[in-house]
Amino acid sequence: MDWNEVTSGSNPYVVTKTSNIPGKSVIEIPGLIFGDKQKRVSRIGVGMTLTESMIELASALRLDVLVVHHPVAEAANSGGVPFADYLPLYGLSIIEMHEAFHGLHPGLTFLHGHRKLKTDTSFGGIPGNVLHKGVAFEEVRTAGDILNRIGEWMGREIDRDLLEAERVIRGETALEEATISNPAKLLSGTPDSPVKHVLHFFPHTGFSLEHLESALAMYPETDTIIVSISRVREDHEFVKLARLRGLTFIVGNPHSVEIWENGLPLAYALEMLLPKTEVILLRERMTAVPLRNVGHAKMVEYGKAIAETHLVSGVSRAVYI
Repeated sequence: MDWNEVTSGSNPYVVTKTSNIPGKSVIEIPGLIFGDKQKRVSRIGVGMTLTESMIELASALRLDVLVVHHPVAEAANSGGVPFADYLPLYGLSIIEMHEAFHGLHPGLTFLHGHRKLKTDTSFGGIPGNVLHKGVAFEEVRTAGDILNRIGEWMGREIDRDLLEAERVIRGETALEEATISNPAKLLSGTPDSPVKHVLHFFPHTGFSLEHLESALAMYPETDTIIVSISRVREDHEFVKLARLRGLTFIVGNPHSVEIWENGLPLAYALEMLLPKTEVILLRERMTAVPLRNVGHAKMVEYGKAIAETHLVSGVSRAVYI
């Protein structure tokens, strides 16, 4: 509500995210990013990451405001053009949440089978570097129980059936989808490994091996490590450390289902707080298919013709410095 928070340092959730790539940093500003704060709102869309597809869907649904979890950046999240040229076409306002929302509810830990006892949203002094310390629910006794719980709560069979149907309809037997391609996995331990004391974190937030060693020193009773939202592979240093110390290591939910983990509670909260508004949940699916397996013959013909005629043949217009 107050743009002075951006420069004054009074809001701890206004942070700059950067990899030090010139011109690519972004300031997270939880609150109203674009639009008139006095505008009347009757239809609210809740999503995770703003894209041009979401903007176009919001237009079709005649939404007044989009509340998105992840920070937004002009052009990057709006089809390569400024917000001021795009969003007014549809009367759309944008609110972002991200770090101001993290840590407000125990949903992610609940879905992964443990009750959080403590949460640090800036572990190691890094904003957004979230660490949960938890204890397994009474009914969760083994690593296998956690894997089964994730599958049951997230309804993976629905996404699996949807993908199979889409493969048939499109004639693309090699079609893949983000959620189904990234199942929960056990990378250290066995399905029968006992679970009691859990550390749960998110590798993409800047969580390092040194952070993990520090966390294990703080909570030496830990027997299970869970990472979710982002992934690590079998040869990652986190997994190697877990195996060295005899700890169970589980890769949980992928980023593609955070719309359920964080988006759904937010949507219901808005509905409860603003009972006269209609709240719509916006979920995007990401699919992939090998080029040789694209099933739409007419578009295959189009793609090949355009590539051959305009993109491959002729004199290169590339500029070399």
